[in-house]
Amino acid sequence: MSNPIKVMVVDDSAVVRQVVSALLNADPTIDVICAVADPLLAMVRMKTQWPDVIVLDIEMPRMDGLTFLRQIMRERPTPVVICSTLTEAGTKTSIEALAAGAVAIITKPKLGLKQFLNDSSNDLISAVKVAARANVKRLLVIEKYNADVILPPASGHSAMLKTTERVVAIGTSTGGTQALERVLVTLPRVSPGLVIVQHMPEKFTAEFAARLNTLCQITVKEAQHNDRVIQGQALIAPGGKHMLLRRNGAQYFVDVVDGPLVNRHRPSVDVLFRSVAKGAGANALGVIMTGMGDDGAAGLLEMRKAGAHTLAQDEDSCVVYGMPKEAVKRGAVEKTVPLSAIGREIMLQL
Repeated sequence: MSNPIKVMVVDDSAVVRQVVSALLNADPTIDVICAVADPLLAMVRMKTQWPDVIVLDIEMPRMDGLTFLRQIMRERPTPVVICSTLTEAGTKTSIEALAAGAVAIITKPKLGLKQFLNDSSNDLISAVKVAARANVKRLLVIEKYNADVILPPASGHSAMLKTTERVVAIGTSTGGTQALERVLVTLPRVSPGLVIVQHMPEKFTAEFAARLNTLCQITVKEAQHNDRVIQGQALIAPGGKHMLLRRNGAQYFVDVVDGPLVNRHRPSVDVLFRSVAKGAGANALGVIMTGMGDDGAAGLLEMRKAGAHTLAQDEDSCVVYGMPKEAVKRGAVEKTVPLSAIGREIMLQL
């Protein structure tokens, strides 16, 4: 590659700096230009060479990573991958980092750190490559399975009879934490029930949902098995679990289940969308938003064939126009709209 991705590692642990630098430099498309112990040293180095991607710890001396991230996003938006210890306090801060513009999170344990980083090298390299393609300026404005392993496809695509209960299913990934916030804060207390998959590590979704709940008029919560889908509430699939929609009479519920990764994700958008196609049919709206890869494209096509309305976020407002682009290419999208219009489209379902 003639222009490798220039990466800066900012972490107060010498072990992390050494191991992360070695793992990233082993990929010929990545060049770690420096590894420093804190943000103040990083800012000195950035005066002479600005990185394409920053791998950033949260808890550091002199200046914490969140303050550094916010400063970068104000002055010169740059893709940032958070690499932070998974603790209760750290989880909350990492969610704040995603809201501030971080592209991805890699969690690291307090013990066995070196072995963990080596075992997670593919995730780290993938996160850096995705971050390098992310359009963060828009923020200011494994074995691969498909959904068959969780839920068999519908035997036919005839839409179910209409009910008064409407369901909105949303799938998103990279850039989705900020995009979801912008959509959900626009919704009034009386709005259709929402079921959402945001690709996010285990244990982060509860804090993410709690943060949104403080910002929104609707109720936002991490889904639990057998939760009912009701007006004025958004259920977010828990990290590390798949979420499926189930119909019981005229009402809808969610099942939270284990299972293998689907499209390299758990939760998977395809799994949710397929279940919505089967359980709600024409009573649903499917929305696919910013994200890398193709998770959700197949499921959204099933929803459309089942009679559901389907939307995609437009390229101009996406951080990464991957998932929506693939859905459009497959004919799964009925309408493409900017991020600012998605809330209005959701309210049209009432």
